[in-house]
Amino acid sequence: MQLDVTPTALSGIAVDLRSIRRVFPGPVTAVDGVDLHIAPGEFVAILGPSGCGKSTLLKIIAGLDIPDSGSVQVAPGRNAHRSIGYVFQDAYLLPWRNVMNNVALPLELIGVTRSERLAAAANAIERVGLADAMARYPAELSGGMRMRVSLARALVTNPSLLLLDEPFAALDEITRQELDEQLHQLWYEKRMTVIFVTHSIIEATFLAQRAVVLTHRPARIVLDHRLELPEMRTAALRIDPQFAGQMRVLFEALERGEEKSV
Repeated sequence: MQLDVTPTALSGIAVDLRSIRRVFPGPVTAVDGVDLHIAPGEFVAILGPSGCGKSTLLKIIAGLDIPDSGSVQVAPGRNAHRSIGYVFQDAYLLPWRNVMNNVALPLELIGVTRSERLAAAANAIERVGLADAMARYPAELSGGMRMRVSLARALVTNPSLLLLDEPFAALDEITRQELDEQLHQLWYEKRMTVIFVTHSIIEATFLAQRAVVLTHRPARIVLDHRLELPEMRTAALRIDPQFAGQMRVLFEALERGEEKSV
């Protein structure tokens, strides 16, 4: 099978959620009445306390879970395909495969030829700054390096929608900030649609164009806010008073979400 994995600029795809509700046995209502539209190429952070239903919502968008009611539409935009990349909280690398073969796995599973998938994997690995680690195995990598490999694996098909579920939460603060900056740069260059789940106000403010703040479970939207910050983000932005002001907006929304959940 041939797949266009050339690193050309692609538009993202739109995501439209209408009246999403998800109830687990118990019953436990995880998500209740969520309406959300994300335009092609947007970077949206979904922010909320631990256990509020953020990951459930992301899995519903990915098609890994099905809502009990409501509708999900993931629609291609102009010049976009429907490849979806997913980065989990843990790297989930295969220990018997080196970095190159872990990253190439999604292409192998859909039948891309060996030469094509290795070339695409090498390109994705270089984009996340691990060109000198292609032959290493997961046990030889730091936590930050393993997450870079996981990100490269998600990027190897040039996804038009990239979903990330708190991928950097377990990392030290310096490594986390470095990966946030690298992820934002990749989005800035590629313009795929990105939905990033986090419980960190700093991370959401730094990464996203829009931040959607959820209440405690069941998840409902308490704020859908377009961040008033430059499109291009650099490390210096974190000490800018404007950055602090936008963080405050999100913090106050989280507080309101706490009040609505009691």
